[in-house]
Amino acid sequence: MDNKKLLGKRIKELRKNRNLTQEKLAEMIDIETCSLSAIESGRHYPAFPTIEKIASSLNYDLNIFFDYKHLKTKEEKIKEIQTQISSQPEEIINIVYRIIH
Repeated sequence: MDNKKLLGKRIKELRKNRNLTQEKLAEMIDIETCSLSAIESGRHYPAFPTIEKIASSLNYDLNIFFDYKHLKTKEEKIKEIQTQISSQPEEIINIVYRIIH
């Protein structure tokens, strides 16, 4: 998944955490609802001032908007796990194996 889509999903997730509709958040940050929808769906990158307004309106620090590793696809997560595990010593691999099992 590309960064534009991940950022949009993260914004949507954080908006929903605050129990806000797209209409309400769009009103709070003074943009059209269709613009917010395009951002959340990953069709458009928001301008930095828009991200700042969203962060302020939702009462989040800016850095949380770019913490979206948990939104990666299953395949992306598996690939990343495989890459990380392959460089570990056998004792770590054994621990991970026991945890998974």
